[in-house]
Amino acid sequence: MPAPLRLLRGAGSFGVLLTGIAVVVLVRGWDRAPRLRDAALRFWTRSLLTAMGVRLRVVGVPAPGSVLRVANHISWLDIVLFTAVRPGPMLAKTEVRDWPVLGPLTGRGGTVYIDRDHLRQLPDRVAEMAAVLRSGRPITAFPEGSTWCGEAGGRFRPAAFQAAIDAAAPVQPVTIRYRQPDGRLCTAPAYVGDDELLPSIRRVVAARGLVAEVTFHSPMPTDNGTDRRLLARRAQAAVGSGPEADHVVGRPYVPARQRPQVAGTAAWR
Repeated sequence: MPAPLRLLRGAGSFGVLLTGIAVVVLVRGWDRAPRLRDAALRFWTRSLLTAMGVRLRVVGVPAPGSVLRVANHISWLDIVLFTAVRPGPMLAKTEVRDWPVLGPLTGRGGTVYIDRDHLRQLPDRVAEMAAVLRSGRPITAFPEGSTWCGEAGGRFRPAAFQAAIDAAAPVQPVTIRYRQPDGRLCTAPAYVGDDELLPSIRRVVAARGLVAEVTFHSPMPTDNGTDRRLLARRAQAAVGSGPEADHVVGRPYVPARQRPQVAGTAAWR
């Protein structure tokens, strides 16, 4: 985008982020008014997308009530998209909690944080996710475990799916795609490797005609004896994450960072 428009978008985005501080203060007192809280979060995140020049396109219908939403993972912007469509708890890395404005906002309403350096805690986090589902709320997870950019995506790890099985809640696969105006995939929002948040935001603001497409697929039941590994494979096939995904143009493919293998977690991964 031309420099003046980038500056205008940057200023608008900064202004919306500042109002997010006020939103954080407001929603802290609205835990007993979830509809009001969710409306405020949805309005703020949609305003942020507009300020950054991102057009949101929703395909399909988010399943209501208790449902585990699983999606491919490309960017920090994925979290904003889900909040803009239907706010709800998420399974997020602990680093997200420290992000300015976005961290406190995503922390409202029961978000479950996982420390990727202490994966022995994973069964406890799965139990927390199941508790959220039993309460009648949705929860969102990114089973790839990291962000990906390119033709390939990460394998959907089965741990999160155990929470849906334990809570007898359906699983709804969700596909996230960022597109250029001509429909080709765009890698500008990708947040991988050693990326930092501010440069990533700059790339998003500089992108021309960026469309964020969120596709909700048909929910899959978990009360038919299906185990978590089969559920993970089926959800990944529905999402289209991996070699079958659309060809991505722009920046070259960057693989996800290698995560340390921790003894005692193999059964959950």
